[in-house]
Amino acid sequence: MPDELAPEDAKIVTLARSARARTGAPEGAAVRDQDGRTYSGAAVDLPSLQVSAVGVAVAMAVSSGAKSLEAVALVTDADDVRPEDLDAVRDLAGTDVPVFRADRRGQVQARATT
Repeated sequence: MPDELAPEDAKIVTLARSARARTGAPEGAAVRDQDGRTYSGAAVDLPSLQVSAVGVAVAMAVSSGAKSLEAVALVTDADDVRPEDLDAVRDLAGTDVPVFRADRRGQVQARATT
């Protein structure tokens, strides 16, 4: 991983980290759409509704009119981004979208591409 993220990528990592910390959820995510707008959210785990943090952020982007995504950040203790989260990003954005996986400190551990 490069030591420095581009400022716009660092911003979504920070937003994802904040979403996780604010809610105490196991993961937080943020996405940047084609117009540079950002959306963040945390995992939802209710008895009748379970949605990953990436799922929440993608859903927020879609419900706000986003047609594509430029980048995704996920803050998690997991070792990988779930395939279904990559599928959700692919559904909206197609391929070649960077997905940054960071730890709770905001340090990027891996970069996947859809």
